[in-house]
Amino acid sequence: MTEPNAVDIERIFELLPHRYPFLLVDRVLDWQKDDPASIHALKNVTINEPFFQGHFPGHPVMPGVLILEAMAQAAGCLAHLILEETGGKKQLFYLVKIDKARFSKVVSPGDQLHFHVQQKRQMRGMGLYTAETRVEGKPVASCEMLCAARPE
Repeated sequence: MTEPNAVDIERIFELLPHRYPFLLVDRVLDWQKDDPASIHALKNVTINEPFFQGHFPGHPVMPGVLILEAMAQAAGCLAHLILEETGGKKQLFYLVKIDKARFSKVVSPGDQLHFHVQQKRQMRGMGLYTAETRVEGKPVASCEMLCAARPE
C-alpha cells in the first residue's frame, strides 16, 4: 500500500466484527480524521459472491441493501480509526438509520466499488455520515446514515 493512511484487510479484521460472507470492505485507500473526517474504501465485486446465486440468476446484480451495508461498514472503519487516534474505548457501531438512499446504476461482477464517506457530525455516541459509492468514477449509490456506538 502506498498511501500512508491505507488500511489492509488484516487491519480491517481488527476494526470490524464482520466476517465472510458479510464483510463488504476489502481495503481502505485513505482516511482523514481532520474536519470533516472521511474515508475512501473499496470492495471488489466478483461472481463468487454468495448473493449472486439468488439475486436475479442469469443477470447478476448486487443487492442495493448490501451496497448500503458496505457504506455503513466503511463508516464503521472510519469511526474505529478515529477512536483509536483519540484514545477512545473500543465500541461496536450499529447502523440505526438510513435517509435519502439513491441508486443510479446496477452493480455487477467485475465492478470495483469505491466508498466515499464523510462524518458530518458526532453527538452523544452517534455519528451522522454522508456516503457515496462510485464505480469507475461514476456514482452508483448514495445515502445519509446514522450510526450509534455501544460498548463491546
